[in-house]
Amino acid sequence: MRKTYLRLILGLLSLLVIGSVYSQKDRIVEIEQHLKTLSENVAGLNQKVEVSISNGALHEFLKGLAVAHNLNFNIAPDINKRITAFFSNERMETVLVYLARQYDLDYSFTGNIISISNYIDPNSISRSGPKEISILFTPGTQTFTMDLKDDSLVTVAKKITQYSGRNIMVLPELYPKRISGYVQDMTAQNAIEKLAIANLFKVTKTNDNSFLLEALKPDEEIVAKSMIDPNSDFAIRKVNRNSGQSSSGTYNISLDSAGKKQITLNIVNLPIKDVIKNIAEQASINYFVYSDLLGNATATVYKLEFDKVLNYILQGTKYTFNVNNGVYMIGDRKDEGLRAHKLIQLKYRSVDSLLPAIPQELRQNVEIQEFKELNSFLLSGSQPQIKEIENFVTELDKTVPMVLIEVILMDVKKSKSIQTGITMGISDSVKTGGTLLGGPGTDFTFGSNDINRFIDQIGLNNVFNIGRVTPNFYVSLKALENNSNVELRQTPKLSALNGHTANLSIGSTRYYSVRTQNVIGSLTPQTVVTEQYIPVEASLAIDIEPFVSGDQQITLNINIDISDFLFNTPINVPPPSASSKFRSIIRVKNEEMIVLGGIERTEKSEEGSGTPFLSRIPLIKWLFSSRTKVDSKTVSVVFIKPTIIN
Repeated sequence: MRKTYLRLILGLLSLLVIGSVYSQKDRIVEIEQHLKTLSENVAGLNQKVEVSISNGALHEFLKGLAVAHNLNFNIAPDINKRITAFFSNERMETVLVYLARQYDLDYSFTGNIISISNYIDPNSISRSGPKEISILFTPGTQTFTMDLKDDSLVTVAKKITQYSGRNIMVLPELYPKRISGYVQDMTAQNAIEKLAIANLFKVTKTNDNSFLLEALKPDEEIVAKSMIDPNSDFAIRKVNRNSGQSSSGTYNISLDSAGKKQITLNIVNLPIKDVIKNIAEQASINYFVYSDLLGNATATVYKLEFDKVLNYILQGTKYTFNVNNGVYMIGDRKDEGLRAHKLIQLKYRSVDSLLPAIPQELRQNVEIQEFKELNSFLLSGSQPQIKEIENFVTELDKTVPMVLIEVILMDVKKSKSIQTGITMGISDSVKTGGTLLGGPGTDFTFGSNDINRFIDQIGLNNVFNIGRVTPNFYVSLKALENNSNVELRQTPKLSALNGHTANLSIGSTRYYSVRTQNVIGSLTPQTVVTEQYIPVEASLAIDIEPFVSGDQQITLNINIDISDFLFNTPINVPPPSASSKFRSIIRVKNEEMIVLGGIERTEKSEEGSGTPFLSRIPLIKWLFSSRTKVDSKTVSVVFIKPTIIN
């Protein structure tokens, strides 16, 4: 009888095992059929896969495949397995079947959407109901005693909340988390913190006295405190993982329509040398590393060429690369073979004006030689720095506008002078005669003979004898009026590049003498007369600096200095001069004329000399004095017209 029961039990177990095997086999066959049918409409399932992954997260690997091959995946959050695999020249459909068999995945299909979850064997579900969690709560002391063995964290948190009334929130990333541990007679907070230390998750206490359970980040670890802290029994600290340890990352190599290899990356804090090694080997690219590549990289790129990926990874580091006969040479920027040379010839600007504008940070470790004959300069250094300088120079090498500046300088002078008077005296040599009417005016000198004849005429045939004057007596009459209207017009034209100063200077020089008399020697003294000529300059000086803006308006920095001689003087007298100065900053439109300024100078003077007292008596004063009256006015005006010449 016992043998019969034993045979019956063994037979049932065999049937269950065989059923499970056939169930697993039927499941894989069904998945293959669904994928084959779906591949007729979804091109991504027929594409070739070139990918390598080492100890990476399975759900991240699936996400990378979906992005690389344009597939629609709905991945369950409880897929937390790790994967190490290398697929080369294999169809996407076959890879998915392999993953389903190797990692117990189950697929469900909705249109073109593939939902991926962990496979649950129906035969493994317990018929006796869910497992009972061993948690004992003492209401009087509000303490817990727990004996947990691979129990669900969500269920444990729910039980603690029900017993203690303390809210415990579990973040979705910890939903599949299963925990183990034993605590005795501990409060809810201490029990949760001990379980966190044993099962590697962290607890955060919120302001409302609740608990928040979340997973540790990749650069965090949980540390138990050695001293008593009433608030917490553990601490979270940041750590730098050893670069030798494996980190998550996926690599995928695909071909575009032209047959070029394209790279898809999803890496987090991986060593640069490992990233370059993996993508170069998978893409069958020849490379040579001159020096050890230090540092880590984090990147997510989708279908980029190897050159661009390599340039992005090395950007900001001291490393660079160069391609020689299809071989990528990678190393320090100063290494031989990685230096490049580039001759940049300017089109519009001059090399001497543009070279100082290159920033110092761009010129660092790059040798620049100037060639004025070619209007260019030669760059020697790493290829990325040379390219950056070339782009900078291209932005500045633009056409510089020329500005033609027309300046009209106008001086209008009006003067009026009157000289009157009678002069009498005795002199051995006096030139007689002159003009009485017309000409420049009345300026006549009468001699003694003329005066005696005039006296004889008024003597009325010797009835009255007035007398005669001495032979050397003379009388000079002067009544002159001089009017002068002078208009001086100068029209210089200046041209200058934008931002450069145009200068113009026109002038004349006069000299006056200074005589110096020196006595040399004591016994036989000699007199030495030295005559020195001192120059005095009068000039027209114009300085104009134009700046052309984007709206075709021109800003002018103007400095004008005008000086001129007033009149002629004897050789031993310094010539008097007058000056006018303009200094201004103005903004005008293209081809618009403006008046910069006008200065009006007015001079009035009245001079007189004669016999004391008599020269101030009305009417009589004209017989005993001579007077000079001068009235003059000078107006200076400046007109400016700039024109942009492109």
